[in-house]
Amino acid sequence: MPTYPVTEPFDSGMLDVGDGHRIYWEAAGNRDGKPALILHGGPGSGMSDRTRRLFNPEHYCIVQLDQRQCGRSTPHASEPVVDLSANTTAHLIADIEQLRTHVGIDRWLVWGGSWGTSLALAYAEAHPSRVTEMILASVVSTSHAEVEWVTRAMGRVFPQQWEQFRDAVEPEHRDGDLSAAYARLLQNPDPTVHEPAAKAWCAWEDTHVATYPGHQPSPRYDDARFRLCFARLVTHYWSNAAFIEEAALFRNAGRLAGIPVLMVHGQLDISGPLDIAWELSKVLPDSELVVINDEGQWQRSDDRRDPRGDRPLCYLISRRRRTSGASATTTASCRRSRATPQRPPAPSERARSRRLP
Repeated sequence: MPTYPVTEPFDSGMLDVGDGHRIYWEAAGNRDGKPALILHGGPGSGMSDRTRRLFNPEHYCIVQLDQRQCGRSTPHASEPVVDLSANTTAHLIADIEQLRTHVGIDRWLVWGGSWGTSLALAYAEAHPSRVTEMILASVVSTSHAEVEWVTRAMGRVFPQQWEQFRDAVEPEHRDGDLSAAYARLLQNPDPTVHEPAAKAWCAWEDTHVATYPGHQPSPRYDDARFRLCFARLVTHYWSNAAFIEEAALFRNAGRLAGIPVLMVHGQLDISGPLDIAWELSKVLPDSELVVINDEGQWQRSDDRRDPRGDRPLCYLISRRRRTSGASATTTASCRRSRATPQRPPAPSERARSRRLP
């Protein structure tokens, strides 16, 4: 079901973030509205106006960026000779902070989808004073165990397709870390090596999310430039567990006390299983987990609205702030920074979980 109409950005640009990198960003909606940051998935998917439609453009100032080396940011990972070493989660967190300062926002709501949930949590835990609320869709922490689950254990669900995925790497690497094996192939400048690897990786990406009725292959993988960029960045991050210390997102969850966190996860998202969101809901001080029984990964499903009415799910978090006595609005805007940080409300004693049909 469609949400809000697509709105054209009122501002955009290329931001020099150092290390020879320039990131593309856009701001849309209400210039004086409540600031909201959207962090895309992948890594390497790039921003999408589809995600922007989740926010009411009359009420929100919606900021998006193409993370390093994807979308319209430069240099682009589709060039096999482009070095990826200055592309880590720590670099992306610094980029987000530089963008926040550049557009003149003091604090913002942070929305992340899939990989964007890992990045959102890492950013918020590093800079909790800059986050007002969080919405996390299809929650992952990008740990070694999760990467192993997607690249190997999901072969039990799709055995034929997984064997094709496994057999696209050299025989001596098929029993090891498949994300690392693919990363090596994708760094090879020879197109007869990296192009088949990119196709095989993206074919598996399209397969392991096909766990709900009506799944359709993603047309974005038909684009050779996107395909190679996406596959290089995903394997670069996955083979390094997103450059995040093991279980750090869980250990540091207490830093988000007083920040409302809404997690939305599809029961049928098998390659990104629900247990990650469930365990996070236990340690995030002021969180709510909404499980949607008939949904898979959020990017692959129709835009999800609040089943109790015609409002998008971002409504739920503003409702929680109103019922907890906190203001649902902010004095910050995309025009300039003018908000004064306030003491956050006391965290709830326990996380809440509920299930939607």
